[in-house]
Amino acid sequence: MRICEYSLGKSKERKSSRELIVSSAHLAVGSSPALSELEYGLILFSHAFNRWMVRCMAAAGVPSLSPIEILIIHSVRHRGRPKTLSDLCLVLDIEDTHVANYAVKKLEAAGLVKTGKAGKEKMIQVTDKGLEALTRYSEIRERLLVEATKVSGLSQDDLSDMASHLRALSGYYEQAARSAATL
Repeated sequence: MRICEYSLGKSKERKSSRELIVSSAHLAVGSSPALSELEYGLILFSHAFNRWMVRCMAAAGVPSLSPIEILIIHSVRHRGRPKTLSDLCLVLDIEDTHVANYAVKKLEAAGLVKTGKAGKEKMIQVTDKGLEALTRYSEIRERLLVEATKVSGLSQDDLSDMASHLRALSGYYEQAARSAATL
């Protein structure tokens, strides 16, 4: 079987007798079995990333937040400027604004963010309590996750290249989703 191996943004073909590691073998029989393998990796990665965020935030002293709530508080903190709900939905690619609005209400009830008005827009910003939690989260992340990835041999350029590929692939999936909706 021929698979495509990606290394530092350049693709090269190689022969391999290894079995693909996939969750849905019926999807790996088409013209891109490696895409099915990537999808399985994304499934495992997304679950691990969600568990990491929740457990890191709990270790930072804020248990019981969901992954979406953690993503939202990080995004609200980004660049130290208040955000609108539409800003958050756009940046985090949240289709259902009710999900984001509920998360903001939960974060506000926990005292991690506060809301106000700027004209007709609801503005969300991090509180001092939220900043303290995010600082602890960053410290724990640095100690436990960043140090581990340094040992892996992946350079900052490797990680950046992977991120770029993932963002590009997300666009392909979005376009395919729009096309599928018209079928």
